[in-house]
Amino acid sequence: MIQRQKGCNDIYGREAKIWKYVESVVDAAMEKYNYTFIRTPIFEATELFHRGIGDTTDIVTKESYDFEDKGGRSITLRPEGTAGVVRSYIENKMYGDPNQPVKVYYNGTMYRYERPQSGRDRELTQFGMEVLGSDDPLSDAEVISLAVNIYKMLGLKEIKVNINSLGDTESRNNYREALVEYFKPHIDDFCEDCKVRLEKNPLRILDCKVDAENEILKNAPKTLDYLNEESRDRFEKVQEYLDVMQIQYEINPNIVRGLDYYNHTVFEIEAKVEGFGSNNVLGGGGRYNGLVSQLGGPETPCIGFASGIGRLVLALEKEKVNVPIIEDIDLFLMYVNEDEKKYAAYLAQELRMAGFIVDTEYTGRGLKGQFKQADRLKAKFTCVLNSEDLDNNEVKIKNNKTKEEEVISLDAIIYYLDEQLNLMEAEDDECGCGHHHGEEHECCGHCHHEEE
Repeated sequence: MIQRQKGCNDIYGREAKIWKYVESVVDAAMEKYNYTFIRTPIFEATELFHRGIGDTTDIVTKESYDFEDKGGRSITLRPEGTAGVVRSYIENKMYGDPNQPVKVYYNGTMYRYERPQSGRDRELTQFGMEVLGSDDPLSDAEVISLAVNIYKMLGLKEIKVNINSLGDTESRNNYREALVEYFKPHIDDFCEDCKVRLEKNPLRILDCKVDAENEILKNAPKTLDYLNEESRDRFEKVQEYLDVMQIQYEINPNIVRGLDYYNHTVFEIEAKVEGFGSNNVLGGGGRYNGLVSQLGGPETPCIGFASGIGRLVLALEKEKVNVPIIEDIDLFLMYVNEDEKKYAAYLAQELRMAGFIVDTEYTGRGLKGQFKQADRLKAKFTCVLNSEDLDNNEVKIKNNKTKEEEVISLDAIIYYLDEQLNLMEAEDDECGCGHHHGEEHECCGHCHHEEE
């Protein structure tokens, strides 16, 4: 039997509905912030990622899926979304659009050859946002606030924002020199990768997973001590805007992020999720003012953020968030003979086009089996099509909640279902404490979360 590849997953059934719900919340939030959707190719020229992400990162040196296509070109499956968006921004001359800055978001699969574990896969799905063409600290705060609001809209609690600044080129160079001077006498105590990083990009040592508990690493110089006045003022502005937006945050000088292109603001967002272990980070990002010019475009200040959807769905599951997905249908149509079956096909089509969720029988079950299928599908109403009733231009519809059955004219079936489903929804909208589902309040815990 052919099986799925290691580190890849089949998403289907209830889990797929949760994924679609998460994506719908992301879409809705992005629309409110006036971000437009962008779709870029899953594979790009290898050079894009080696130049864009940086050849000192684990993503490029160890984790990227590189191959040669039939034309002899070096191709890489995208390991992240920003480089492709920047390539598209340059190639399509978006910088010439009078509507600036360009605010876009994406949602797609990324590929990294890493050891699969809970919340980390070789094929992962990320959503992310990019603001290209603004150096205003308000852009930094907006991206952070948008990410926080998406997590809150999904029902996650205890969201924590950690922010830091790497500063401008001058600040970063000063910090780089300080790190080299600090690590050089102790570099033999670090892994082989870190010995290479010392010369190429010592900031990556701070991100090392192998030496994370090394005391020398914990006592390394902090970025904030090497910010020049301009960078420090800019970082303070970002904090002021976050305060205005009432976004709670903590300054964490240990955050440097894992990609080479960042400067100034970098941040990570985590949620206190039971069972996630020590790594509660759901997403992160930062400013990358030099990437567009590095890839052949004009000098363009940018900031972005990305979050893994698989990890986010796992967080919702562990937090027992009651995700409002549809797990029932409005009506199940049943029949016995071929003429009734044909009418079932016709009526199902009409009702679906009118906006109802309708299903019918496709496997040749008898009436008893069809009733069981209706129960499995959690049908709110059932209807057994009867030739005699159809000749009288009517059908019998049963409310599966009250068990009441009514004879309805076929001309009025749409109005009847609409009215009855609205009544059901009104009854279900109350959770017993006077609040509607989806509202956050202290008197009960099951409008956002399931009861323990």
